[in-house]
Amino acid sequence: MSAAAGDAPASQDRQRLLVVTGLSGAGKLSILRVLEDLGYEVVDNPPLGMIEGLVDGDPGESNLARGSPPGTDRRIAVGVHARSHSFDAGAVLDTLARLRLHPAVSVELIYAWADETVLQRRYTETRRRHPLSPHGRVADGVAAEQALTAPLREAADLVIDTSDLPTPDLRRLIEQHYGAEAQFDSQSGLAVLLLSFAFPAGLPRESDMVFDARFLRNPHYVNELRHRTGKDPAVAAYIEEDPDYLGFFDRLTGLLGLVLPRFVQEGKKYATIAVGCTGGRHRSVHIVEQLASHLTQAGWRVTTTHRELLRDETTPTEPQARVPAAPADQPCPPAQAQEA
Repeated sequence: MSAAAGDAPASQDRQRLLVVTGLSGAGKLSILRVLEDLGYEVVDNPPLGMIEGLVDGDPGESNLARGSPPGTDRRIAVGVHARSHSFDAGAVLDTLARLRLHPAVSVELIYAWADETVLQRRYTETRRRHPLSPHGRVADGVAAEQALTAPLREAADLVIDTSDLPTPDLRRLIEQHYGAEAQFDSQSGLAVLLLSFAFPAGLPRESDMVFDARFLRNPHYVNELRHRTGKDPAVAAYIEEDPDYLGFFDRLTGLLGLVLPRFVQEGKKYATIAVGCTGGRHRSVHIVEQLASHLTQAGWRVTTTHRELLRDETTPTEPQARVPAAPADQPCPPAQAQEA
């Protein structure tokens, strides 16, 4: 177990409150549905003043809290939307600040985000109007909402980019972060997401640290390895034969051994570590898999995602379905992760 594991207070005896916000069309409702399936009591878009009543157990404020004092195993998820009348990000942050002073409540802010072009495509395909621009352009509504919610994104404990995230993977991500097993994990409380990606397809915006593996020998240029992935033992062996691989990996694990405990000391709950290469299918995948093994053995709670491999899985395989081919930075839209 990590040396930092005992630095954070235990959360078993604290009531958990998740506040879900973000951009319309980025998946807030999908996140709330998953949380509801996980046993959270979900309240979508209540008056701001009602949120504190949900956890205080004041019968005059909320029937949900009646008879369940703070410190129980009740878990609550609240949706907050910029389309609400008199929405004020500052007021939301003030409410969260007051709640965080409550010794029996654990509060986290989740912000759902997606690329502007992806949001515009989702609204075009569903023929929905953007709530902040019902009679104008979708782009104007997206821009207005980004400006309104920018302070919330800055303060969020977790930013979820659903641009390339299919619904099953969104569900898995939420379950790993907020399911019962994660809630009572004895680890430090820091959840580490390891992400492989391809540089030409764009940097993962949610990353806290990004590492470049493109200097290592590339299996793409070996015919028998080209169509395999970094999970394949033959590909792994080829990459590790690079004379600089071991030195790179040792320095990488050493750096993370320094940084991750400091993240815990700073109160950070989530860390996204991204490793990129040219195609996102060989070198970066192998390094992420090895990092996952190393960090898990060290006691950290780790999740892995291979962005380009996910894109491959969500792209139709029939030739006629692939014409015209989408540009590398315009993947096929994921299913249902794009609800409001």
